[in-house]
Amino acid sequence: MVNQIRTTVLLGAFMVVSMNAQEREIKQAEKKFWDYAFIDAIVTYEDLVEKGYSQQEIYQSLGNANYLNARYEEASQWYGKLMELEGVEVEKEYLYRYAQVLKSAGDYKKSNALMEQFNAVKMDDNRAVLFADQKDYLDEIKENSGRYSITNLDINSSASDFSPSFYRDKLIFATARDTGITSRNIHKWNNGAFLNFYMALVSDDGRPTDPQKFSKSLNSKTHESSAVFTKDGNTVYFTRNNASKNRFKRDKEGISRLKVLRAERVADAWTNIVALPFNADHYSVAHPALSEDEKTLYFSSDMPGTLGNSDIFSVAIHDDGTFGEPKNLGPMINTESRESFPFVNGSTLYFASDGHPGLGGLDVFAAKLDGSSEQVLNLGKPVNGQQDDFSYIIDTSGAGYFASNRAGGLGEDDIYGFQENEPLNFHCQSGLSGTVTEDKTEIPLADAQISIVDSAGTILGNTTSDADGAFQLEIDCSKDEMQLVVNKEGHQKKTAIFPISPGKTREVEVVLIKEATEVVLPKEGADLIAHLGLQPILFDLDSAKIREDAAQILQKAAAFLRGQSVLDIEIQSHTDAVGSPSYNKQLSQARAKATYEYLVKLGVNVQNLSFKGYGEARLVNHCKNWTSCTNGENEANRRSELIVVRAK
Repeated sequence: MVNQIRTTVLLGAFMVVSMNAQEREIKQAEKKFWDYAFIDAIVTYEDLVEKGYSQQEIYQSLGNANYLNARYEEASQWYGKLMELEGVEVEKEYLYRYAQVLKSAGDYKKSNALMEQFNAVKMDDNRAVLFADQKDYLDEIKENSGRYSITNLDINSSASDFSPSFYRDKLIFATARDTGITSRNIHKWNNGAFLNFYMALVSDDGRPTDPQKFSKSLNSKTHESSAVFTKDGNTVYFTRNNASKNRFKRDKEGISRLKVLRAERVADAWTNIVALPFNADHYSVAHPALSEDEKTLYFSSDMPGTLGNSDIFSVAIHDDGTFGEPKNLGPMINTESRESFPFVNGSTLYFASDGHPGLGGLDVFAAKLDGSSEQVLNLGKPVNGQQDDFSYIIDTSGAGYFASNRAGGLGEDDIYGFQENEPLNFHCQSGLSGTVTEDKTEIPLADAQISIVDSAGTILGNTTSDADGAFQLEIDCSKDEMQLVVNKEGHQKKTAIFPISPGKTREVEVVLIKEATEVVLPKEGADLIAHLGLQPILFDLDSAKIREDAAQILQKAAAFLRGQSVLDIEIQSHTDAVGSPSYNKQLSQARAKATYEYLVKLGVNVQNLSFKGYGEARLVNHCKNWTSCTNGENEANRRSELIVVRAK
């Protein structure tokens, strides 16, 4: 399995404790591990274990070397020995890795128990959160299973074949079948040949046949993989090792990182091969995928800003061929483990991950890019199994391909064809929010009954408006449209039909017409605020500023006054007994003016308003000696009243 392309970040730190007799052997194994010659490292460390050494570092490194080569059964053995060591504090990441490889052995019970431990010590880890939220993940995966028929393909070899991509009437894929005759053609990671692009013609029944090398200009003496072509077939984005003149370029850690390149097809030849500008020598960029409109490129990377070992990013492709700034798709998609091999079909993103709850190794997941659902769904069996399943692609007819190293294949990784017989069922949510007010008065209506029904009359959701007339509903967006029905006692029923926008909340304003009833006007001398059943308009100590609670009360009063021009109102404002009588008179006049100006701003006719400040002369309680009263008792005197001086 060619994991340097399949995994964009190489994991596992290694330290060696000095041992007198075997120090040279350990140093040799250490060098091979750091050189990512993991197959040789496995042999060397196993030899040390046979000689009776069982240090923590050896078990970790044997587990890691097998884990990174997707030898999960062997990795499980070494991680298990690591966990059995006494008096050794094991890094918490190994709890997660051990849980993962146990899934590949089908031991979900023990795996889940380890995940419980992992969750207890890493509660802020996204993988722990996902496990805690989806403890029934096996049941959910079972619900998504059985939707595919799959077929192993004749184009597979005894080596690794994966990363299929659509190209006109052909299937392009990566393969390690070209066995070199010198060590320069063998990759130390897994003793396999370097990857090249091959192509196969696709017959009428969808089966690819007659595999052969694709393009000399795209294939080099390093790894190439993971191509995506534009619909016109004239542009390709693909993954290649960082190299110069067919020789690997390595960073300070000795790693040849991965880069995404772009090439153009001119006169049946691929030319103008350039690396994309957001590549770098110190991190990897791989697995390109295009959006439906080809204006966005998706890829996996461990660039700065990555949440885990490799994340999926997006970047805008401008009309002039330049690129925007890469954006991480965020924690709904990405975890602290590996997310890779994105593919986009319509509004659905498919990707491989071993961070989301799965069946073992890498599983294929799907998520909605249009925001219509916040679910990330495992595709279920038979696409996913206990080993690595990845590089999934699908066309609009539901036919497609993916790769897997499952048992029963011809090589390390095989490409499988599939037909999706039933679509994945996302739980799609839409929203509706708004306010209910009364016609003419514009007063917000509380306790209005709001219902959403479909064309068949089925109620999709219902709620009531709050004290401010506001409401909010979430509804299933699998429907094409919805009917809003609003009822309020004493008002005419309102209905309206709205289209449903998947993943979006529609804002509406509902105005109800009051049924014909005689409006009861306040009598002369009455306080309009009390007549409307509203709370008093109060002020802070030594302030004439309209408070937020007072503003809401005045808004309701203004709505009533705008519909009742027969009323003349005198705004009468007051203070508590704190301060001198002359100062309080000035302060109350300022409060009356502020109240007046606020009502005018809300649209009340100035001809119906006057204002006057009365200072501390009209206290509503016994608090002439304000020091003997509570703050609340004194506050009750700091008020504005809307007194009806004439009802025309």
